[in-house]
Amino acid sequence: MTSYPLLDTINSPAQLRELERKQLPQLAEELRGFLVESVSRTGGHLSSNLGTIELTVALHYVFDTPHDRLIWDVGHQTYAHKVLTGRRAGMAKLRAQNGVSGFPKRSESEYDTFGVGHSSTSISAALGMALAAKLQGETRRTVAIIGDGAMSAGQAFEAMNNAGVADADMLVVLNDNDMSISHPVGAFNRYLARLFSGSAFNAARKAGEKVLGVSPSLLEFANRVEEHVKGMLTPGTLFEELGFNYIGPIDGHDLDSLVPTLQNLQKLKGPQFLHVITRKGQGYKLAEADPILYHGVSKFAPEIGIEGGKGGGKPSYTKIFGDWLCDMAAADSNLVAITPAMGEGSGMMRFAELFPDRYFDVGIAEQHAVTFAAGLACAGMRPVLAIYSTFLQRGYDQLLHDVALQKLPVVFALDRGGLVGADGPTHHGAFDLSYLTCIPNIVVMTPADENECRKMLTTAFRIDGPSAVRYPRGAGPGVAIDKALEGLRIGRGEIRRRGKGIALLAFGSMLAPALEAAQELDASVANMRFVKPIDRELIGELAREHSLLISVEENTLIGGAGAEVARVLDEIGSPAQFVRMGIPDRFIDHGDQALLLAEVGLDKEGIIRTARAQTDKTAPGEQHSSQSAN
Repeated sequence: MTSYPLLDTINSPAQLRELERKQLPQLAEELRGFLVESVSRTGGHLSSNLGTIELTVALHYVFDTPHDRLIWDVGHQTYAHKVLTGRRAGMAKLRAQNGVSGFPKRSESEYDTFGVGHSSTSISAALGMALAAKLQGETRRTVAIIGDGAMSAGQAFEAMNNAGVADADMLVVLNDNDMSISHPVGAFNRYLARLFSGSAFNAARKAGEKVLGVSPSLLEFANRVEEHVKGMLTPGTLFEELGFNYIGPIDGHDLDSLVPTLQNLQKLKGPQFLHVITRKGQGYKLAEADPILYHGVSKFAPEIGIEGGKGGGKPSYTKIFGDWLCDMAAADSNLVAITPAMGEGSGMMRFAELFPDRYFDVGIAEQHAVTFAAGLACAGMRPVLAIYSTFLQRGYDQLLHDVALQKLPVVFALDRGGLVGADGPTHHGAFDLSYLTCIPNIVVMTPADENECRKMLTTAFRIDGPSAVRYPRGAGPGVAIDKALEGLRIGRGEIRRRGKGIALLAFGSMLAPALEAAQELDASVANMRFVKPIDRELIGELAREHSLLISVEENTLIGGAGAEVARVLDEIGSPAQFVRMGIPDRFIDHGDQALLLAEVGLDKEGIIRTARAQTDKTAPGEQHSSQSAN
């Protein structure tokens, strides 16, 4: 274990604030070394966290946290924050079951002032906290820290527009590591930042407003001169127009610039905006060279780095989608692909290289992505929107009104359906079957393996209306893949195993554990394939031939696939007993994916337990009931 002599003395921001300012660079370097060592053992988000170390140190050094509120956006940049706020020992179980979360979490620490996992919420939350402090008569500073990617979302600008007119005492820090508007960072920019944030400049501006206020034309002229001077020197005109006092850009790794600038801003009233330039992976050369590769990492040796080219494993569902996308685009020139800033995560980079004119990354703007797809469909194109299940929730109104209501042929390729593991409740795709199934006009499919996923994508693409193919994170069972672009018959499932007494109705990823459980139960197993339209004939057949039906889905028990089975059973008046298995009505925490599935009973053992418990307590011939497991 590497020694960290200065970091070892810091267990809270209060202790950090006792340091002399000249000690802060050493603390930042030790913190950087600790994070590389720690994340290499646990996995997690690395390059983005390495880029915000100096900024985190400076914020906690200047502001009186937790009395002053730091609101972090997304959370990929908060590991240093967690270490400095008393959770250093807990980093050994980062993102593990019952361990430290990878994101800010209010129940975890008083320093995590707002829970977050999706982007672009920080400014809205900070504005609420700032105005609450004002109404309560409290002198509390509020700071939102948001990345340049998160600034692409509409909610961030909605919040800034509101904050500008609300005259809230708050600071927005833009952590910019990729914006083309940024000027070169150097001594001149440091000088300008300190000048514009300093009391002399702001006092002169207020005095000028008072003197020139007697002459509106002169005051307007002075304001225009100031605007154009700052506009020529900085890229902040937009933020000034929204009512913020723009400062920057400054070097986000230069503590001698960060600390005094933040100290100046701490004293100012009204909405302030600080633009800092950082570098992902700062201080760890391998991450600096490839920040995308080191964005989210598994365990690795820091001295060697992430080893590539292992290959040989089963392809992930994400790769299956990416390959299909390229093949279908080659066959149909009307195919266009859309991503809300998740091109790499959704497996679309080969498509982007092969078909650059048909690839649209719209930024972190899920609402826009859905309506943009609708517009393309209206004009005769065939859009495929690749989006994580949990992120489509942010475009739900657009899905409902702009796509489904108009019966537009948009394919939603829903990655990360079900429990995703270490990223936790903000990223679990636990609700999609429920929120999709209640929408008219949409077809909803859940593949049980890789080949079925490819066939379902083809099926969806050929439907003259909205459709969704929902697949899990990671690899499937490893079946052979038919490269032909062939579809499936809509609304038809299949019997995968015939047994006696019990029938397991498996949806998507639950087919594999259902087949395993069926071996011990001597149960029949149906691969349902479609959640909407559901296979009524198959359900009726199973109900006639079995006394107990159990639906199994990796989705919340409320609504979803099991609810559709129950509806059909009620409509046909089946006397068969029916039990629904799925994710219970609570948010599931982070942890290993397999352990989480076992925790909620969605594994082989859980299915066997549920089936045997039901057969033990139910007499043959008892009337139909719709029950829930877990």
